[in-house]
Amino acid sequence: MRLSPEQIDIIRQAARAAFGSDARVWLFGSRVDDGKRGSDIDLYIETPQPYARAIDHETRFWGILQRRLGEQRIDIITRAADTSPQAIHQVARTTGVPLL
Repeated sequence: MRLSPEQIDIIRQAARAAFGSDARVWLFGSRVDDGKRGSDIDLYIETPQPYARAIDHETRFWGILQRRLGEQRIDIITRAADTSPQAIHQVARTTGVPLL
């Protein structure tokens, strides 16, 4: 996994601050592969909150990450409790690494 322990800690803290303690977070995409270089940080979030609230929290999460990690390309996919699962959600869960 191509994130430092400090970056992982920042992501965990930001997720708790933005979504609360019930959120689950996975890192997926190329950052999971130690053999790849560069790339953005792909994060998948599951939250028990409804979609309308989850989107506000996602924006807050992104802002915290930008301030704490520095300007980074960060893609966030959020699955709220009241949304149907999509293929990308399954891919992120099965290929990703749980962070929280």
